Amino acid sequence: MKTLEQAVKLFSLQNYDCREIEDHEGGRNKIFVCSKGGEKKFVLRISAMGDRSENDYLAESEFVHYLAENGAPVADVIPSAGGKFVEIIDGADSSEASDCTDSGAAGDDGAAPVFISLFEYAKGMLLADNAYRYREGAPLTEYFFNIGKTLDKIHALSKNFEPVAGHRRPDYFDKYNIGFINQLIPDKYSELKSAIAARLETFRTLPTDAQSYGLVHFDFSDGNYHIDMDTGAITVFDFDNCLYCWYMFDLANLWLHNEGWCRHESDPGKRFKLMQQCFDLQLQGYKTETEVPDELQEKLPLFIDMVLIENIVDEFECAAREGQELDYEDIEDAAECLINGIPYAEFRKEEA
Repeated sequence: MKTLEQAVKLFSLQNYDCREIEDHEGGRNKIFVCSKGGEKKFVLRISAMGDRSENDYLAESEFVHYLAENGAPVADVIPSAGGKFVEIIDGADSSEASDCTDSGAAGDDGAAPVFISLFEYAKGMLLADNAYRYREGAPLTEYFFNIGKTLDKIHALSKNFEPVAGHRRPDYFDKYNIGFINQLIPDKYSELKSAIAARLETFRTLPTDAQSYGLVHFDFSDGNYHIDMDTGAITVFDFDNCLYCWYMFDLANLWLHNEGWCRHESDPGKRFKLMQQCFDLQLQGYKTETEVPDELQEKLPLFIDMVLIENIVDEFECAAREGQELDYEDIEDAAECLINGIPYAEFRKEEA
């Protein structure tokens, strides 16, 4: 039986129209939007990369469900007909598994297990699908404030989250360590590897108390939340990369993504000020329920470097999965900033 057919049966979606969403660059999963009568919608995720375990997926789904149950604006995970958040099928039994599988752990027959989960469909739409226009009649300042407030709610709840025994997402240094960097990045990028190694050593000196460090989204950007264009409410999804890290990482990622709103400004100083103005609004929203330790807030540039490293690592991983040589232009700006200690917003004097 094909993977999708098995998934439909496991989650009682027989009367739903399941439409596959076009994969984005670097995507890890097959995603289907399952709708019925134009009213009910769910998101079906089929994962067969083979580099994550059942416990990884269970830890993710349990965190998402905890957030949803406690009022966070996230798309909740939906149990299967058998009451499971994560269903597993044998990749060897699926004629579609090879379409999802690229590399990673596999059984004796060489086929990685397939992990299947179902989620609520987040109300609203992507900003990109609305040509990056915010809701009519509302100021863009509302949007920036709401982003921060949404992230604040997630982090405030995360600080009290206790994972189920044996179900724990990775910690930052489980992946981001010099051994992994040396294995992933070719030696011809020696300057970049040295710059990353130096940052990693600095990261190890940062506090990891409960107010500073916990389970974060790790990919909090406008591609992973919908906006209700009637109310401005934001609903977050795709916690596939969540891990234990500094809460400041998600904030720094917000800061970095503000470049998209300011790239029309060619002067680096003015562009930096505009990005900071957006971030100040996001920080106001973020502080509605929780605080940011001053010690860490002052280190925002360091956490921006942490985001740049994540972006660089992701590009190398994507190239490796595709069996291709990395196009250095894809990481050039971030790499030059790390190597030469240049603030990212001030790197280019003109638009690329």
